[in-house]
Amino acid sequence: MKKKILIGLMLLLAAFVVYFNIRVRIADPDISVERFKNIHRVEIDSNFYSIKNNWLRKNDKGLWEMYVEGSPIELGVYEGKLGKELIYQQEEAFVSQMKKIIPSDFYLKFLRYFIAWFNRDIDDYVIEPYKEEIYGVSLSTSKDFDFIAPGYQRMLNYHAAHDIGHALKDLAIVGCTSFIANQNRNDSDMVVGRNFDFYINDAFAKDKMIAFVKPDSGFQFAYITWASMIGVVSGMNTEGISITINAAKSDIPSEAKTPISLLTREILQFSSNIDDAIAIARKRNTFVSESILVSSAKDDRAVIIEKSPTQMDVFSTENSQMVSANHYQGKLFENNKNNIKNIEESSSFYRQQRCEQLLSQFDDTVSVLDASSVLRDTRGLDNRDIGLGNEKAMNQLISHHSVIFLPKKLQIWVSTSPYQLGDYLCYDLNKIFGLHRIPSKNQILYQPKLTIPEDTLLHSKAYAGFLRMKEIKKRIKSAISDDKPIENADKLMLEMAQSNPNYFYTFELIGDYYLHFNNHLKAQENYEKALSLEIANKWEEDRIRKSLEEAKQ
Repeated sequence: MKKKILIGLMLLLAAFVVYFNIRVRIADPDISVERFKNIHRVEIDSNFYSIKNNWLRKNDKGLWEMYVEGSPIELGVYEGKLGKELIYQQEEAFVSQMKKIIPSDFYLKFLRYFIAWFNRDIDDYVIEPYKEEIYGVSLSTSKDFDFIAPGYQRMLNYHAAHDIGHALKDLAIVGCTSFIANQNRNDSDMVVGRNFDFYINDAFAKDKMIAFVKPDSGFQFAYITWASMIGVVSGMNTEGISITINAAKSDIPSEAKTPISLLTREILQFSSNIDDAIAIARKRNTFVSESILVSSAKDDRAVIIEKSPTQMDVFSTENSQMVSANHYQGKLFENNKNNIKNIEESSSFYRQQRCEQLLSQFDDTVSVLDASSVLRDTRGLDNRDIGLGNEKAMNQLISHHSVIFLPKKLQIWVSTSPYQLGDYLCYDLNKIFGLHRIPSKNQILYQPKLTIPEDTLLHSKAYAGFLRMKEIKKRIKSAISDDKPIENADKLMLEMAQSNPNYFYTFELIGDYYLHFNNHLKAQENYEKALSLEIANKWEEDRIRKSLEEAKQ
């Protein structure tokens, strides 16, 4: 009898495994790629490749530039073939970070199965052209990562990574800010600024790219991205529509819908005014909450499309300036419990206030140079020193990219590494899309005379201290995880305290070290010091208070 029950359970388990694998498998799009098999890229120079009229190159400032044109499948194939090494590096950086965050093989496998089940129907919410483009990219992915999922399925999942990540992490590591200035004015050009504070690791942030796309339908557009990403987080089209996205607080979703970056890609590709953008946003179901800042040269104004999985609002103002952080501002969500909690407990409202404070210092209009100074600001309200790297600052020193748009002039300024501290390079979309040929090896595509020079912070003692803090942080984390005390620890902890002395996390880390190695008195001193400084959000304050109570025991 027991044997029959055991056999029955094994058969049931086998049936479930078969069902699961069938249910989560996402079929490739039904499109022939035979004609691309014999198409190979040409290496023009080191870090410079072309296929037909499509090209990818690294400029003299370290920023990758790419131009692609054609049908959806052609766009994807060319993007993949041109940047196959970059795709590998990005995927390797992403996977290595996941292994670092989740060192357990068991939990990694669980996460893989969870994402596979969660995203089992994601292709139902991606429009056909984007499925084809993603499929084209996936043909150049490495089989080294097939243990996660087949190439096409992985690429689809990665486009939902931003959504899943900010829903599960509950905004703990993401705090983007964007703003519009000079709108509704006849005497100046509207300017849009944005910091995309999405950080995985240094390797992932290394190879940022500006891509120029000429699709066979819709409008030409440019966006700031990384290899393999066809979704848009920051971009502008040739109609003068610019778009940026900022995560808002969400409930944990139960299943995938349209990834937000693919919705914004659709808006960018097919909108010529704000009404177009709103209409497209209403058509799509998303599975997380997001603020989408859309500016329009034709309308000479901007709106924030506030979209949740079940509702949508459009927020605007008659003022010349408007700021978008990580909370909603419209009437529809003013009593929403998630939004209220987010305003009260996260860094979002504080950052909005700081951005408004910075913009208000300009008496007349806000220039592109003014916008860059706002995006680079590392201080808190009323110019207080809150330490470098604080999430409450406009510049948290984690940005994947920072960008400034002048929609009427079709000009984009893109920051070069590190973060937004390097030069901002200006690209003129009229000139780029008017090129009609592969640029020569030494041809400069950005406008050198319009370059915004690197931030003076880059060569300061304060920034050197910030970098030293990051180095010591690694040693502290390693010592705790390996349970091995640091030699001359007191000396190193003193150096740590001096490296970034107004940042709460500096002292929390020191406290963590001493607590782990049972020096409760020094742990208590450092936790109390951390609590006396400007803490980024409520949950980090709660974490420090919990550690302090442990140190007191």
